[in-house]
Amino acid sequence: MSQENVETVRQAISAINVRDIDAYLACCTENVELLLPMVGSEYLGAGGIRRFFTDIEDIGPDFRIEVQRVLAIGDSNVLALLRVGSTGRASGIVTGAESANVYDFIDGKISRIRIFLDRDEALKAVGLAE
Repeated sequence: MSQENVETVRQAISAINVRDIDAYLACCTENVELLLPMVGSEYLGAGGIRRFFTDIEDIGPDFRIEVQRVLAIGDSNVLALLRVGSTGRASGIVTGAESANVYDFIDGKISRIRIFLDRDEALKAVGLAE
């Protein structure tokens, strides 16, 4: 199942980049959670995911995720090392940052996504660092 989970993560990220909400939701459980621990934000369920897509479009219409590496961690987790970038809609400032997402799976679907700007924190979250 772990290789299938890696492919599901790649499909979900691709769906974000082309703003295909339905394709993204097809990768997820009905009650999916998208958590941004560094800012205390959370998006819950299909409605939350739709709000997330609206928020990224509002912040930076060219928001993109570049996949650097995707690793299966056991049968129910995936770690994705990413680079995100966008141009601020209001400011015009180009931003970019490395991040890491931890994806939890239930029955082959993404049930929770935790986004970390600190990759070491993501490694700790999956038990690969202390």
